[in-house]
Amino acid sequence: MALPLFDPTLDPGPNFTALLEREGVLQLAPSNDHGVSVAHGTTVLSLRFDKGVIMAGDRRATEGHSIAHRAMEKVFPADRYSAVAIAGSAGMAVEMVKLFQVQLEHYEKVEGVTLSLEGKANQLAQMVRAHLPLAMQGFVVVPLFCGFDLSRDTGRIFTYDAAGGHYEETDFQATGSGGRDARTTIKLGYRDDLTEDEAIELAVLALYEAADADSATGGPDVVRGIFPIVASVTADGYVQIQEDRIAERFESALAYRRSMGGNAGNTLR
Repeated sequence: MALPLFDPTLDPGPNFTALLEREGVLQLAPSNDHGVSVAHGTTVLSLRFDKGVIMAGDRRATEGHSIAHRAMEKVFPADRYSAVAIAGSAGMAVEMVKLFQVQLEHYEKVEGVTLSLEGKANQLAQMVRAHLPLAMQGFVVVPLFCGFDLSRDTGRIFTYDAAGGHYEETDFQATGSGGRDARTTIKLGYRDDLTEDEAIELAVLALYEAADADSATGGPDVVRGIFPIVASVTADGYVQIQEDRIAERFESALAYRRSMGGNAGNTLR
């Protein structure tokens, strides 16, 4: 199937979402007048370490006061050097991520170069802004974006609000219903020189503490073997951390918590 042809003044160029909208395929903000109940993803976080950036998310999705899913994935590769995590209306958030992935690939194929990390963050902000009408109806999508900036040789983190505003964070950020508790845990344990293993352990501990305080956040489930999705983005690209390694870091975090009398408190190592 050939791509459609456009008059030069109407050509959407490398903007894949504009192409879909022009063809009438995509409607980013359909109306919802029936109060449909949908699943919501909850807590995701990101933090920098000495060689890049870690992104992690719990696995629980809720629908009202019920658990809709216990093993939802909330962390995805955006492209080779960036990652995106989702909180909010689960189905719409996942579709936004898929569209974002295709948009970045489409841009690279049309332009012959990859977008800068700021450009990727801006593209995602435009998608969140286009979703605003549905956000006003309660179907909010709030992503978290991070990546490794090859030009600066460092990991960077961007956070968003429901209106599409995006802001760069210095060292870490967490969003979703358990975001405040996760941020507090990270703040107490964060150092500039964290190794990857230490950053993974701190991320898992932050999700554990968030789940301890927030019923919508799911902590590691050792009975079912369900652990948070954790990914690392470095100069070598995006890598999803294997579950056995996450389980090992979780056991280490639990051992530390037990040593503190079951209370992480304000003396994280």
